[in-house]
Amino acid sequence: MWYAIMSEDNENSLPLRATARNSHIERLRLLAAEARLLIAGPHPAIDAEEVGEAGFTGSLVVAEFDSLKDARRWADEDPYVAAGVYRDVKVKPFKLVLP
Repeated sequence: MWYAIMSEDNENSLPLRATARNSHIERLRLLAAEARLLIAGPHPAIDAEEVGEAGFTGSLVVAEFDSLKDARRWADEDPYVAAGVYRDVKVKPFKLVLP
């Protein structure tokens, strides 16, 4: 089943993101290689392609897991959690309708 992992950043998270980005992206690449990643990316803090120092306000990952418990475990083990990037992480079942 698909699950949406919706994360909200702490204030001034950009330097923290930088320290854990490679590990964070590698975990997402593993999901993609297993054909379990639907979409992933950050929410820019401003309405622009290049956010610069404005940074991000959170992230969204939609991926396939065997259960809500497994999705929550995966989210809790995110390097951004360990680095203090996220202040809140919600995990919910997701039903893909389109496309």
